[in-house]
Amino acid sequence: MTISSFRSFTLAILVAILVWSSATHNSCNATRSGRHWRKNRSTSTTLSKKKSGNNHHNGGGGKSKSKSSSHKAPPASAPAPPEHDDGGVPAAANTYNVLNFGAKGDGIADDTKAFEGAWAVACKVKGSKIIVPSPYKFLLGPITFSGPYCQPNIVFQVDGTIIAPSSFKPYGSGLFQWILFTKLVGLTIQGGGTIDGSGSIWWKSTPFDDPLDDELKLIIPINGTTGKKILHSSITDSLGGIMPSIKPTAVRFYGSFDVTVTGITIQNSPQCHLKFDNCVGVSVYNFKVSSPGDSPNTDGIHLQNSKDVLIHTTDLSCGDDCVSIQTGCSNIYIHNVNCGPGHGISIGSLGKDNTKACVSNVTVRDVMMTNTMNGVRIKTWQGGSGSVKGIMFSNIQVSEVQLPIVIDQFYCDKSTCKNQSSAVALSGISYERIRGTYTVKPVHFACSDNMPCTDVNLNGINLKPVQERYHMYDPFCWKTFGELLSPAVPPVECLQIGKPSSSHVQADHDSC
Repeated sequence: MTISSFRSFTLAILVAILVWSSATHNSCNATRSGRHWRKNRSTSTTLSKKKSGNNHHNGGGGKSKSKSSSHKAPPASAPAPPEHDDGGVPAAANTYNVLNFGAKGDGIADDTKAFEGAWAVACKVKGSKIIVPSPYKFLLGPITFSGPYCQPNIVFQVDGTIIAPSSFKPYGSGLFQWILFTKLVGLTIQGGGTIDGSGSIWWKSTPFDDPLDDELKLIIPINGTTGKKILHSSITDSLGGIMPSIKPTAVRFYGSFDVTVTGITIQNSPQCHLKFDNCVGVSVYNFKVSSPGDSPNTDGIHLQNSKDVLIHTTDLSCGDDCVSIQTGCSNIYIHNVNCGPGHGISIGSLGKDNTKACVSNVTVRDVMMTNTMNGVRIKTWQGGSGSVKGIMFSNIQVSEVQLPIVIDQFYCDKSTCKNQSSAVALSGISYERIRGTYTVKPVHFACSDNMPCTDVNLNGINLKPVQERYHMYDPFCWKTFGELLSPAVPPVECLQIGKPSSSHVQADHDSC
């Protein structure tokens, strides 16, 4: 073999080796690629089987039917858009928008069923949130959000407007409230929205025997009339039908614990705007009540049989007491409140129809009263029993208030009341730094003959008259014992220093 032939043979062998090596390498790659593809296909098939199984269980049984014949499945790279609460913000877990339960939010359609549906779901989830979005307006009939089997810490986020029916018909023969929250724990109502009670139809149809504030008897206009005449229209309204015998409170909490109301406005209630009954642990702040000053019996916040209550940083404008504290209340702290128009902040009325009333440990401080009938007041009926004790009114600024300081143990919201000897016992009541202007009488203490008021202490009282359209009077005291801790302006010389020489002692069953 020549050298040239040998070189050609060697080169042919090398080329053959290279070709064989390349084929072997591609075969390995193809095999790995094939395994990788088969593995993905197996995973996809498994997931498909799991989804099919889930659909079967959620559907309640039966054979699963493919929907590919009528609907094309979206591509894997394009998932369905997330559900939204409001304003394009994706819905968080455990958040339930009433719009997703069929609410229209046009102020015309009845959205009661949608709210009930949202509540039924949220009730089962701890820390859930119900969204009432802005700028929608939701018409709601009488409704109850009820426990006691709901999970705790549910939040009502009210950013839109909730309105009551503008007729009497949905209330039947009468209901105590329009919106009721009962037997719940840790419930919060928050947001910047409004709850509107559509109260004007109720105010126009006020019956002749509706209770009137008894302090009207002390306010005598200079023109000789006996107070502001209140005009009553027929009980039957052409639009609303026949008015029920009971006027509803706008929002009521009953038998609940650790309740918070913040940020919202309640306005135009038929009667009380916000009521807490048999509740423990209540917090109300950054809250507003708005109704005309002549809307009858429209208390701002009403407390009854409730304990450990904090109310602060609120603006309360209404036609009755800005805050009313009834029997069974203790550990009440109210501060930084603006009140007016309205009838001031009141404890009572207590002891009506010979009932027993117990109120203790109430502090009201840092309050501004503007153009109200009363400032700070305690009112009880003759014939009652029980006690009011441990009360502090401090740093109250009054501006053109008719009666800044009132104790009235002869309260009567009817034309006549029976004279009775028993009374709710009042003791341990302090007034400090009550300052500003009055238009009728600076101090009115009318205590029971048989159960005088004791330990009534005044300190830093400075009230100046502003002549308006009413007769003006000097301070008045009857059966009131206590101490003047500093000179008062005007002088309250009628306060009897010390304790009564003798007084009626309540029987054990009458005391708290």
